[in-house]
Amino acid sequence: MRKTLFVLLVSSFAAVSLQAQTIINRDADIEKMVKSVHQDSLKSYISKMVAFGTRSTLSDIKSKTKGIGAARNWVVGKFNQFAKQSNGRLIAYLDTTTFKPDGKRVDQSTLLGNAVAVLKGSDTNDKRVYVVSGHLDSRVTDVMNRTSDAPGANDDGSGVAGVIEAARIMSQYQFSATIIFVAVSGEEQSLLGSGFMADKAKKEGWNVDAMLNNDMIGSNNSSETQIIDNTRLRVFSEGLPAYELDKNAKAIRQFGLENDGKSRQLARYVKETGERYVDQLEVKLIYRNDRFLRGGDHTPFVENGFTAVRITEMNENFEHQHQDLRTEKGVRYGDLQEFMDFEYLRKNTAVNIAVLANLAKAPSAPSEVKIDVKNLSNSSYLYWKAPANGTAKGYYVLMRETSSPVWEKKFYTTATELKIPYSKDNYLFAVQSVGNGGNESLPVVPGIGR
Repeated sequence: MRKTLFVLLVSSFAAVSLQAQTIINRDADIEKMVKSVHQDSLKSYISKMVAFGTRSTLSDIKSKTKGIGAARNWVVGKFNQFAKQSNGRLIAYLDTTTFKPDGKRVDQSTLLGNAVAVLKGSDTNDKRVYVVSGHLDSRVTDVMNRTSDAPGANDDGSGVAGVIEAARIMSQYQFSATIIFVAVSGEEQSLLGSGFMADKAKKEGWNVDAMLNNDMIGSNNSSETQIIDNTRLRVFSEGLPAYELDKNAKAIRQFGLENDGKSRQLARYVKETGERYVDQLEVKLIYRNDRFLRGGDHTPFVENGFTAVRITEMNENFEHQHQDLRTEKGVRYGDLQEFMDFEYLRKNTAVNIAVLANLAKAPSAPSEVKIDVKNLSNSSYLYWKAPANGTAKGYYVLMRETSSPVWEKKFYTTATELKIPYSKDNYLFAVQSVGNGGNESLPVVPGIGR
C-alpha cells in the first residue's frame, strides 16, 4: 500500500514538473531548411568567387572569367539554376544602373549591377517583402585598385555565399510573403548598390518588412587579441530611428522607447529565432547601427525608413580585411579562403534562413496596437486588431523590464485584447501575431489608447 502511494506521488510530481517546463517549438519545415545548409556548398561558392581574381566594382565587366561582371553573371546563373526547382516562384535578374564619376570612390562612368532573385509569395494579397543581402564586390588596401587580386573570401564572399545557399534551400518551399535574395555591388565604393536598391524600394512603395544584411559572417578569429570563437554572432541595430526622427523624438522620449525602434525589435527577433533553431550559437545584440564609425548595406534601408540590421561575425581580423596580398614579418595578409571557418559560416547562414522563413510563414503583425491610459492602474490593458495578411490563431503579449535587452515574458491569448497585472510604469510591452504553425510576426510596440 505504501509502495503504491509512493509511486502515485512520484508520478504526480513528474507530471507537474513536465507541465511546468518551457517547451521550445520548432517548425518542422524550418528545421529541415536549417539542416539542409551544407559546408561543402558554401565552400564551393567561395572558391568560385575567389577565382574571379578581383571583384572590385570598378573592375572589368566584359570578361567572362575575371572581374565583377563575370562574378555577378555567375550569381544570377546560380539563382536561375535554383529557379528550375521552384515551380516558377523564383525569378532572377541583374538590376543595373550607371554611376558617374563622383570625385571620391568612382573615377569613371560605371555600370553597377545587383544580382537579384525574387521568391514570390504564395498569397497575392500579402505584399510583405523580406530582403537578405551580401555584397559581391571586394577590395585590397587601395579601394581604387581595380586590377590586383582581391579574393574577398570573407569580405564579403561569406555573406554572398550565405545568400546563395539560402536561395538554394528556400526556393524549394512556399511562403506567404515574398523573399528577395540579393548580392549587391558597390559596397566598398560607399554602399552604392544597396543605396540604389533602397531608393528603388522607397520610390516603388515596396512593403519591406525586414532586411537582413550579411557582411563578413565566415571568420572565427580576431587580430591583436587572438580570440578564436565560432559560438557567437553579432547583430547591429540602430536605436533612435534615422528616418523622420524629428517627428518621433518627443514620443520616444516621453514613453521611454529609446531602445524599442523597429530595427531593434528585428534584432531581438533574430536572436530569439536564431538561437531556437541553430545549436551552439549565441546571438549578441550590439546597440549601434554598425561598427564604430563604419557602415554597411543595411544603412540605406534604415535611412529610407525600412527595418534593417547588420549580421556579422563576432571577431574581426584586420590582417585579412582590406589588405593587399603579401607576407610581412611572417604574417600573411589578405582575405583568403584558408582563413575561414565553414562550420561557423554554416551556422550563421542557418540563422538567416530560420529568421526569413519564420517571418515569411507568419501572418503579418497585428494592427492598431494600443495600451489603455484612461485610468491610473497597476495593471495594463492592451488591445489591437487582427493582422492585415494571414490568419492569426492567437497573439503573444511580450513584456520586459525597462532595463532588459530582451523580452522576458510571453502571455498567449486568442483574443485581441489582454489585461495583465503588471504596471506600464515599470515594464515595456509589445504584441505579435502567431500563425497556425506557431510562426511569429515581428513585435509591435503599443501606441496610446483611451
